[in-house]
Amino acid sequence: MYVGTLSFDLLLGDVRSLKEKRSIVRPIVAEIHRKFAVSVAETGGQDLYRRAEIGLAVVSGDTGHLTDVLDRCERMIAGRPEVELLSVRRRLHNDEDD
Repeated sequence: MYVGTLSFDLLLGDVRSLKEKRSIVRPIVAEIHRKFAVSVAETGGQDLYRRAEIGLAVVSGDTGHLTDVLDRCERMIAGRPEVELLSVRRRLHNDEDD
């Protein structure tokens, strides 16, 4: 069993309130979940209105499939015009990791 995680640090565009931030972040989280069947949530920066951290996790028995799903999720976030992708942290774990 393999687990892959991604953590995105995002800068939001012309956002002036937490309500506006939610109107951008929630649809992104929902689309990633719907398209790729991964666990995904806003995981940091909830009190900052121009920054967001989105984390996701995928479980698979095949590293090739795992890497493909993570790559597609990363491309989707990077292609969103309403956010600027500041950084991505990727981790791969297997069931033999301590």
